[in-house]
Amino acid sequence: MTQSIIDTLKEALKFSPENVHLKLHLAETLFSLNRIEEAEQEFIQALAIQNNEKGLMGLARVYFKKEDYSTCNVILEDLLKKSPDNLDVLVLYAKSSIKEKALNTAIETYKKILEIDPSFKDEGLDGELRLGAQFENDTKDEDNGETSHFIQKPGINFDDVGGMQQVKKEIDIKIIQPLKHPELYKAYGKKTGGGILLYGPPGCGKTMIAKATAGQVNARFINVGLNDILDMWIGNSEKNLHHFFEYARNNTPCVLFFDEIDALGASRNDMKQSAGRHLINQFLQELDGVDSDNDGILILGATNTPWNLDPAFRRPGRFDRIIFVPPPDQEARINILKLKLKDKPAENIDFESLCKNIPDYSGADIEAMIDIAVEEKLQASFKEGVPIPLRTKDLLNASQKHKASTKEWFSIAKNFALYANDSGLYDDILHFMKIKK
Repeated sequence: MTQSIIDTLKEALKFSPENVHLKLHLAETLFSLNRIEEAEQEFIQALAIQNNEKGLMGLARVYFKKEDYSTCNVILEDLLKKSPDNLDVLVLYAKSSIKEKALNTAIETYKKILEIDPSFKDEGLDGELRLGAQFENDTKDEDNGETSHFIQKPGINFDDVGGMQQVKKEIDIKIIQPLKHPELYKAYGKKTGGGILLYGPPGCGKTMIAKATAGQVNARFINVGLNDILDMWIGNSEKNLHHFFEYARNNTPCVLFFDEIDALGASRNDMKQSAGRHLINQFLQELDGVDSDNDGILILGATNTPWNLDPAFRRPGRFDRIIFVPPPDQEARINILKLKLKDKPAENIDFESLCKNIPDYSGADIEAMIDIAVEEKLQASFKEGVPIPLRTKDLLNASQKHKASTKEWFSIAKNFALYANDSGLYDDILHFMKIKK
């Protein structure tokens, strides 16, 4: 049936050889039948009669099909000069740019498509240029050269962190002394700075320790979150990561802190998308200082799940110093409790005995306990019409209603410490739990 249409069109063209519409119709029909060479000739002949957008678009599609992407792009770029908002042209241009490995051009073209039609969907383009549906609602401002809102001069140091003496001692020996005495290290040919990985249960003060470390050496502090790095467009996450490292290099001495680092550096063996692997490779290059000097930068990473981190991050020169941040000890719990109760009505609190009753509590658990006690007191305060102070028994009652969140973490961590601990990486967990291997 289709062949008869082609024969009819060819017969008609014998009587009207200059009929552009007939030529284009024949070319489109041949293209739909995958008779690419014949379609190409008909499009070229039609354009020789009259240069028109439909013929040029058809010829571009022919060259795309023939994998002649450079010629295809030349035609499409000419069309975009005349019709910059033509969606069909833009879509093909984005796809052809991907094939030519011009990802930046493809991304910019796709962004323009979405500006014209925000509801536009194309599985092929999404799969090549975007990191997945979980980032579709993310929006990022274009880089305007201002990163100063990320940088801080912490107003705290180790004196402001109650307890945690062992953690502070390790950081002091491994990091702070080298930064305080760089000339001694240089004399031995060693660089200052480096990487430390802080790991432990959630809510136990890893971020506070990182800030206090920066304050201890009077260094700038850059807190980098997951949303500051990840971008929906392929390649942009790597650029964002490089941008932060460059900013830190220009502001030494500096503490560059990555929270939830396991989300940025998860094991490449578990990744299906190449985009995630590219980001990890970029991260490793930045840590190594392949093209840059990381001298004077202290890189701190925090994670609740160190076993999910790619092993390459723990090689010498990267996060080769790993520090366990346990739940706060008695001194730290008292300090946290006093801080959390500071602006609340409270009286006659026996901090010592209360904190002995919550040995596994994290800082977040202490806050949750206080919230429960406050809610109970509010009920009574409504009746009295005035705030009724919190007392020790109120907080003790609240502690019976809230289970320590760290217990679930330790039940998971214990398995890794017992059965996936050949290098002794998790010995501190066993020591904390008083388990002999």
